[in-house]
Amino acid sequence: MSKWWLRIAGGIALVALAIWFLNTSVFELVPDSQQPRLLAHRGVHQIYVGDDRTADTCRANPVAASNHGLIENTIPSMQAAVAAGADVVELDVHLTTDGILAVFHDWTLECLTDGTGVTHQQDFAYLQSLDLGYGYTSDGETFALRGTAGPMPSLRDVLTADLGGQLLINFKSNKAEDAAALDALLRDLPDTTAQVFGAYGGAEPTQAILAARADMRGFDRTTLRSCLIRYAAMGWSGYMPHACRNTLVAVPLDYAPYLWGWPHRFTRRMQAAGSDVILWGPYDGSGFSSGIDDAATLAQVPDHFDGYIWTNRAELIGPLMQ
Repeated sequence: MSKWWLRIAGGIALVALAIWFLNTSVFELVPDSQQPRLLAHRGVHQIYVGDDRTADTCRANPVAASNHGLIENTIPSMQAAVAAGADVVELDVHLTTDGILAVFHDWTLECLTDGTGVTHQQDFAYLQSLDLGYGYTSDGETFALRGTAGPMPSLRDVLTADLGGQLLINFKSNKAEDAAALDALLRDLPDTTAQVFGAYGGAEPTQAILAARADMRGFDRTTLRSCLIRYAAMGWSGYMPHACRNTLVAVPLDYAPYLWGWPHRFTRRMQAAGSDVILWGPYDGSGFSSGIDDAATLAQVPDHFDGYIWTNRAELIGPLMQ
């Protein structure tokens, strides 16, 4: 090999070494006290165990047998998640015809409840009349949760319940008026604003609430993709794209190791830019990321990870983390 090629090879090696040095977490000093925080998806709830998983899947049949009777998106389920160690509880909201932000996941009512119709096309009184445990069954024949859940809460109910943790609000619609309703609610309850960890979901309401409130962080699919693509292109240099600043950055567990600086240098760069990292479970290839829901998946989380772990099983993962 000529000296010319040796110089090129040496230069490439030096550049590669410099990039590695800029992005490795090997030299990051991580205190033993640094531990991940827990984000409970919909509180403590029933776990769907069916084979299919699409946007139209009825998640109430079948569910795993459990030793609790908690229903997702209810105040008792959120209180149980916080008691299990959750720092943040994710919940879902729909704006009703009479201007109330109702806390409920599904776009329609038929699967989980004894009601019918599109959720946001109802008034709140009708939604509160429904049985939130009506559709849940493990065997298709017995429905032990019917009549046990109490009325559907509003977001106002949740904010004034003093859960002890923060809330991540998921806009289920793509209507800007949902953001206006949230902004109005927080103005009416100024002492509760610190309880809101952030907002995400539909692009229009998410961007509208971020524009309305300087203290709000959040993301939609477009902004999250923009952040991660730009960081993949430029993050090796330590540059932080604008799309990654003052936001929430959610990444699947199996994609995260490919991010520049993963894990500790990555989370510290994000925190320096005003952003927190949320670690989902592995991406399942069909548009969904799972949660970190069992001991084996939790073991794949880097030691002393300085971010939030997304889970559907707060009652299991919380005690394991503690």
